[in-house]
Amino acid sequence: MGLAETLSFAYPELLLAVGAMGLLLAGVFVGDKSAKQISLGATLLLVVAALLVLFAPGAPTASLFDGAFQIDAFSDFCKVLIFGAAAVAILMSDRYLANEQKGRFEYPILIVLAAFGMSLMVSATDLISLYMGIETQSLALYILAAFNRDSRRSTEAGLKYFVLGALSSALLLYGASLVYGFTGATSFDQIARIAASSTENHGLVIGLVFMVSGLAFKVSAAPFHMWTPDVYEGAPTPVTAFFSAAPKLAAMALFTRLLTGSFLDVLDDWRPVIALIALASMVVGAFSAIAQTNIKRLMAYSSIGHMGYALIGLAAGTNDGVGSVLIYMAIYIAMTIGTFAIILMMRRRGGMTENVSDLSGLARTNMPMAVIMTVLMFSLAGVPPTAGFFGKWFVFIAAVDAGLIWLAVAGAVLSAVSAFYYLRVVWFMWFDEPAPAFERDSGPVLTIAAWGSAILMFPVLTIFMGPLASAAGRAAASLF
Repeated sequence: MGLAETLSFAYPELLLAVGAMGLLLAGVFVGDKSAKQISLGATLLLVVAALLVLFAPGAPTASLFDGAFQIDAFSDFCKVLIFGAAAVAILMSDRYLANEQKGRFEYPILIVLAAFGMSLMVSATDLISLYMGIETQSLALYILAAFNRDSRRSTEAGLKYFVLGALSSALLLYGASLVYGFTGATSFDQIARIAASSTENHGLVIGLVFMVSGLAFKVSAAPFHMWTPDVYEGAPTPVTAFFSAAPKLAAMALFTRLLTGSFLDVLDDWRPVIALIALASMVVGAFSAIAQTNIKRLMAYSSIGHMGYALIGLAAGTNDGVGSVLIYMAIYIAMTIGTFAIILMMRRRGGMTENVSDLSGLARTNMPMAVIMTVLMFSLAGVPPTAGFFGKWFVFIAAVDAGLIWLAVAGAVLSAVSAFYYLRVVWFMWFDEPAPAFERDSGPVLTIAAWGSAILMFPVLTIFMGPLASAAGRAAASLF
């Protein structure tokens, strides 16, 4: 494959990289008064990149840069979701940044650069490109977490994220060095061939355990979740909304490609580890969120639990299991974007509010907002017939088919436990005495994001679930 043909497959990434540099130069010369225009430009870049992925000409699969990256249905599925979530995150941020007088042109550029790194992550098929993608994403996210430099909470969140992120990178690099040392290869395909031919390669398994630990941090799976509540609470709310969507999908996609691309032949060695991480995440998410009074911390523990459910599908290690992970992550992104759109609407004249009790009596002060939040809480809890229920249904079925019946049962039980804190929010909104009303002028973007997410929570009643399941199935099949 010639250089021109190779670059043609990388048009979305080239567009984001070159576009981000162009927007950065424009921001430097024009200043912060260009923040709104640069936000629109960044959003346009992400939308065009998603369209390039959707309508890319040529072969459906390609190996780029000597096998460092793979373009296939799996990467395309993830990139479209990542670019879409990043674009929505930028649009949702504008009103908040303007109200808080934090509108700076660097913000959307950092999100574009993070999306660029995530795009590299979901296509990475080499240990070196894997690390390059992760760090490209992470450096932008560290800055975003501490974007509000005048806030002690935001600065603390950025510092914690950076320090613990460095620890996770150390674990990942140590594991990768062990894998390279015992196989002599960095390519996923070569590692897979050596792993299949080795009867007892304990060093390879130890390296894999370290890599799993590093990636578990990126998806905020227990027991590597310690950064999540503090960073979610301390980071600016639109940044938290972004953290809870696109980066989680990118890390989960990389997790999936690594395990199925390199270590599928040692499935029996890593399946128990992933199953235990999934169980620990569901337990932490279910029980730790009960005591939370801050809505952002509650969503942090909720995300830990949801990553546990997604990991159930990965633990299955099958085509259906990977497909269920993709379906679950797509539904989770829609749920969490809608929920954070509502959280961004929790504004009174004195500023943003974050306490769960501030939602008390919302049904009497703002009925549409209460209805949307109720639908999203039901979906997060997995109540049928919402999309959240079907997301869990797919991962549970994949686990049962793979013989992990105990894990599916544990997931069902812990899902019932986690329903308590979601339904508690619903109780506050419908049955408690009203708290002071929120401002009504939340802007069209937040309103559309909230209503759109709520409507998507009933895909079984519309045309959405079939195409989603079909696309996820094709994406999963490209890995096997």
